[in-house]
Amino acid sequence: MGYSQSQQELLRKLPKVDELIQTLSNKVPRMVKVNACRDVLDSLRSYILSSQEPDPESVKYKNIKKQIEMRVTSLLRPSLRPVVNATGVVIHTNLGRSLLPKEISQALLDVAGRYSNLEYNLEKGMRGSRYSHVEELLCGLTGAESALIVNNNAAAVLITLETLAGGREVIVSRGELVEIGGSFRIPDVMTKSGAVLREVGTTNRTHLRDYESAIGEQTALLLKVHQSNFQMVGFTMAVSVSDLAELGGRYGIPVFED
Repeated sequence: MGYSQSQQELLRKLPKVDELIQTLSNKVPRMVKVNACRDVLDSLRSYILSSQEPDPESVKYKNIKKQIEMRVTSLLRPSLRPVVNATGVVIHTNLGRSLLPKEISQALLDVAGRYSNLEYNLEKGMRGSRYSHVEELLCGLTGAESALIVNNNAAAVLITLETLAGGREVIVSRGELVEIGGSFRIPDVMTKSGAVLREVGTTNRTHLRDYESAIGEQTALLLKVHQSNFQMVGFTMAVSVSDLAELGGRYGIPVFED
């Protein structure tokens, strides 16, 4: 497909990237300036080639420079920014979840801008663990003997399954093989961990006897999954965590609640 004479003339008038970069502030990182210039020039080329009568004003130097400056501002603007939550949902999973108290936010600011004992044990004068700062707090809240903090629930499930049940069976109700946001599916996470899924019961009803009858030599874990983003009503039955824990205690099998 050939291009019109006016299109070709406008394309020839487009300035070079190196020429445009020289007009931008030295305070702007070179890579940002290069990307901004290329983005604007690519957009102008597409506009010229797709228009039967492109506007000659589009290739004027001052207009191009203004577009590039706007693009630089856009590239330098942080993508993470404050918003107003008008959804009616206080703890919104897409809007940052629970807000930090001002005291906590200030404490983070105070330590983030300085050196800290992130991985240094001040009492022993030697390398420490970054997990120690929150482990004691979590143990105090839950009564656990030990704790490890990871960045999301799927990671916690994966680590637990791999550690306690890698290569062995994990018993879980069919009604709890859920998928949560981000396409995290319990069967997929279990496969990645190396554990073997053993489904019991039915989609709507699972009894304690279903778990017990599935227990065998290869059973490593009894798994209870919280139905966080949906609810089944009507003719349903589910085993409580306390009953599952009692069953696990009788057989010496750990019980894990997700």
